Amino acid sequence: MLQQILRDMYIDPELLAELNEEQKQILFFKMREEQLRRWKEREEKARMEEAVLRKTARRKQSNGKHVQWLRGKDGEVWVWVMGEAPGDKPYEQISEELIAERARQQAQKEAEELWRQKEAEITKKFRDAMAQEKARIVAEKWKIEIEDRKAAKLEEEKIQEELKKREEEERLKGEEQIRQQEEIRARELYLSLKQAQQHGQHSDDDQEWEEQLRRSKAADEERSHKARRARDEYRRQSLRAIQKGRVAGLSNLFQGTSLNNDQEIKLNNSSARPLPSLSAASSNIWERPSRPFSRDVIIRWFKEEQIPRRAGFERNTNRIAQWFHGIISRQEAEELLMNKSEGTFLVRVSEKIWGYALSYRQQSGFKHFLVDASGDFYSFLGVDPNRHATLTDLIDFHKEEIITSSGGELLLEPCGQQKNPPDYSPLFE
Repeated sequence: MLQQILRDMYIDPELLAELNEEQKQILFFKMREEQLRRWKEREEKARMEEAVLRKTARRKQSNGKHVQWLRGKDGEVWVWVMGEAPGDKPYEQISEELIAERARQQAQKEAEELWRQKEAEITKKFRDAMAQEKARIVAEKWKIEIEDRKAAKLEEEKIQEELKKREEEERLKGEEQIRQQEEIRARELYLSLKQAQQHGQHSDDDQEWEEQLRRSKAADEERSHKARRARDEYRRQSLRAIQKGRVAGLSNLFQGTSLNNDQEIKLNNSSARPLPSLSAASSNIWERPSRPFSRDVIIRWFKEEQIPRRAGFERNTNRIAQWFHGIISRQEAEELLMNKSEGTFLVRVSEKIWGYALSYRQQSGFKHFLVDASGDFYSFLGVDPNRHATLTDLIDFHKEEIITSSGGELLLEPCGQQKNPPDYSPLFE
């Protein structure tokens, strides 16, 4: 199951909801490790392809132009840091010039806009005046004899010249006013920017950005802390399992164990039931779906795959373990554990994955851990890196070793049945 999640880089939301916070963090750590591994593979592949391309290009263009980095006395690429090299201007001077340049550009931009408005007003003013004067002259001289039209033309040209001269004077005067306003505005902007820099004033946008940055850094630190804790837990469990000699080998060591058809399973309520034999399996070929989708399919899976592996049995006996339960919900498990002491636990068949859920009573509530049984071993999904050959091995291991370093969960007391017949009866019928 874990390998499938890492291969697809996706976990079903319903399955994710079954994981506690510790399992989620360790699963996130493993997925992040897989992302880094894939990224390194892509980078290495890209580097090799780039090397091949460079080699091919050099072969084709051995006499062509190429770029060579300038190197310093130490053999490394030469780097110039503004303001630190000999002859560079001090940072304060550079900052001062940048502020002055920004103020000058802003004032120039405002002056250009004012000049466009002023020029439009001047053009319109004199165009209208010229049109009115021309209309007046035409109206007065139109009826004059042809001999007087030349005089009218000369008079019109004279007036036009005078108007153009006045327009040019108006333009020069307007340009001078705009230039003076630009200089004043540049000084105002420079002083304003300088004052803001000296007093460390920030706009609302800057303050909002800084607040978002602070929150982001805090979240990053929290994720890093959880990831470190997950890595430490992963290493601790691996080392401890090796020391205890309980890291799982291959489950085929146990698959050779056959059950006697005449043996009986002694249930916790002392009632006897015959143990199904391997030959009693359905004549139909069992092919496990990708996910459990009904109780009938889960029961079939348990009979076909888990009974031969002695899942739920006590070690070296044919008795059902006291901690084993059938297909019950999380709510039913918590009701069974409600009045129990801290460290009480039970194992129930999961409806979400091919495996089990270990429900644990802690002082302040309950915890639920998924146990992956989709392969040839048993292990906690996202928490315990150790692989156990049988479900009983996993339970016995964590009677002595805590499940997580943060929670310190030890399996102290099994929670038995409260129903008759037991809730696991359908699994052995």
